[in-house]
Amino acid sequence: MTKSVFTDEYSILLKTLILVRKKAGITQVELAKKLKQPQSYISKYEHGERRLDVIEFVEIVNALGASPVDVFLSFISEISN
Repeated sequence: MTKSVFTDEYSILLKTLILVRKKAGITQVELAKKLKQPQSYISKYEHGERRLDVIEFVEIVNALGASPVDVFLSFISEISN
């Protein structure tokens, strides 16, 4: 099995999270402050240098003011096409 960070699906997940962040009008720095993390944390996962787990996914999406379920369903829709 290929590690998920090297798959097209994981790339789509990252693009989805970036889109949600940008639609919320939040910079990497602002998101990092909300998560009490350094800005590099955001940059590393957005560039695929760091793998997210499901708990982190939920925390990030909540910090962006979005619904984790809606974002995940959007991601599923994208990979199903």
